[in-house]
Amino acid sequence: MDRQHDALTIADLTYDDRGLIAAIVQQHDTGEVLMLAWMDRDSLAKTIEDGCTWFYSRSRQAYWKKGQTSGAIQLLREIRYDCDADALLVLVDQQGPGACHTGARTCFYRTLHVADAAAGTAEEAHS
Repeated sequence: MDRQHDALTIADLTYDDRGLIAAIVQQHDTGEVLMLAWMDRDSLAKTIEDGCTWFYSRSRQAYWKKGQTSGAIQLLREIRYDCDADALLVLVDQQGPGACHTGARTCFYRTLHVADAAAGTAEEAHS
């Protein structure tokens, strides 16, 4: 099997030692990155079967359907995998106010100011 060119199945993907794979969730029509979550084989299968995103919570060790309590569900449009088959790009149509548990549209609403961050690292290295 040529993992870089052949069509893969859920079982063929590369999972970490906990059986998880990173899932970057993106709005299908704008390209906006909404969130990062984790999936395993079962949550990926549930997502495909249900047509809405399902993830695996590492802290709760349980499955969760995005938006099940908030109403901010994500309708599945497409799932892509990267060249190493160890990360997913899940294209969705985000419903409701947003993807973030804070109520924001995206979980990536904060900025790490590069100059400040680099200065902090340099100061720590010289301490």
